[in-house]
Amino acid sequence: MSQQELACDVLIVGGGLGGVAAALSACEAGRKVVMTEETDWIGGQMTAQAVPPDESLTIESTIYGTRRYHKYRQAVRAYYRQHYPLNRQAFDNQHLNPGGGWVSFMCHLPRVGLEVMRSMLLPFETMGLLDIKYMVKPVAADVDGDVVKSVTVKDVSGRDREFVINAKVVIDATEVGEVLPLAGCEYVTGTEAQSEHGEPTAPSEARPLNMQGVTWCFAMDHVDGNHVIDKPEGYDYWRNYEHTFKGAPKGLTFAWQDVVEDNMDSDRNHMRLEWPRPEEGRSELCSWWGYRQILDPSIFDKNIKWAMDCGGSDPLLPGITMVNWSQNDYYGGCVYEVDDAEHHKKMAKQLSLCWFYWMQTEAPRLNGGVGYPGLRLRGDVLGTEDGFAKSIYIRESRRIKAAFTLTENHISQNVREEQGEAERFWDSIGLGQYHLDLHISTEGDSSCFVPTYPYQIPLGSLVPIRMKNLIPACKNFGTTHLSNGCAREHPIEWNVGEVAGVFADECITQSESVQGLYGNKEKVAALQSRLVQEGVKLDWPAIRMPR
Repeated sequence: MSQQELACDVLIVGGGLGGVAAALSACEAGRKVVMTEETDWIGGQMTAQAVPPDESLTIESTIYGTRRYHKYRQAVRAYYRQHYPLNRQAFDNQHLNPGGGWVSFMCHLPRVGLEVMRSMLLPFETMGLLDIKYMVKPVAADVDGDVVKSVTVKDVSGRDREFVINAKVVIDATEVGEVLPLAGCEYVTGTEAQSEHGEPTAPSEARPLNMQGVTWCFAMDHVDGNHVIDKPEGYDYWRNYEHTFKGAPKGLTFAWQDVVEDNMDSDRNHMRLEWPRPEEGRSELCSWWGYRQILDPSIFDKNIKWAMDCGGSDPLLPGITMVNWSQNDYYGGCVYEVDDAEHHKKMAKQLSLCWFYWMQTEAPRLNGGVGYPGLRLRGDVLGTEDGFAKSIYIRESRRIKAAFTLTENHISQNVREEQGEAERFWDSIGLGQYHLDLHISTEGDSSCFVPTYPYQIPLGSLVPIRMKNLIPACKNFGTTHLSNGCAREHPIEWNVGEVAGVFADECITQSESVQGLYGNKEKVAALQSRLVQEGVKLDWPAIRMPR
């Protein structure tokens, strides 16, 4: 095996959303950066995992999201205006939602997100500040006491090579905190006991392997004809699967129909697809086709024939949608910390494929028929041949044992009803806003929803209790199983990653450990001032948020 040794100021292991943000801020500070990525796509949950951005209602305003994150969002819109045949209404819409999905104000094709991120990083690659190593995975770390000296990454594409990367600061931006066990960094997995942090929703006993379910997302559209795939392996198993949570129907029919209360009438039954259009008088939001739609043909100029031909007999509907629904959440086992992790990843993809086949062949239709044979997998928009995202979407990571842990008690509306706001932190380095949303877990916990207040992200949650030059930059910072449910979303991961890059630069400049800088309030204040200058918001407007 060939081995190459590299040296840099900042090593970013993992090219996900937090990794990209960290690379931007560190390179803008003039640091020499090496970033590694296990796939051939950077961008993580936004691109390789194909999850349209989960964002709050305030994201379109100027009070939430970092300047660099908003630069990314506007660059995505600009990409569509420059390269796609938009009609005048769409072109002039400053709040253009290219995909038209209702989970976000800016659903878009993962490939577009990839191109934008690559273009944002390209100047630093050109100037020699950034070196991105694709298709490599961390396999070892050289640690001297409490300092990570280097990380070894091994090629996963079939080439017999590895890189030993020496760095002054190491940033773990992997999806499951892969550097933490390699470096011997203290970390937590799964569900903490209530006694650890006093969280009212936590169980009485810790369950380290009780993690939120994962999802292998796929893209699909619908055109004329019969596009039914071969019956997948394991279909009979999943079709008759006995769910472990209370009140669940058997098999793949889970949540195909929802009872939704609308303002027009009493509760009604609504299909997930409402194909081909919602019935008259029924809310379009009840159709889950539009939930994570990433291509909306209605934004195109009708006079551009090639654009209109892509939609079959009904070119304005339905475009392309991403399937990241409750039906293809996999909670049969953990995808890290266990010996059979790869088996569970395979099963997660198998479940998604079986779910797609069930929609093609057995899903009840509004007209009384069954199946949607015109559904097609669209791997071309995901950079794959099988129709699936390049990587599995993992909601919950290993989490560092941090100098300060963000918990349910700091953000829950139920806990902090009297205060009317989340707890304020002296060391705020950013903002988060999302409800505490937990999916069905690997040990049978039902989904959980806890309303939260908009909150601050404390710097202490990025500081390991011991390791002096290791910084988290993904879902691996100091949260709990519960608070992770409102801290894993796209703008929050970006914020954490962006700050990690600045934090790394400050530690190098001042020859400080992460604990040393964090322990000096004057230096923390200086870091905060710098973050504000670079467009990171540290506080919410002084208002009492409604319950």
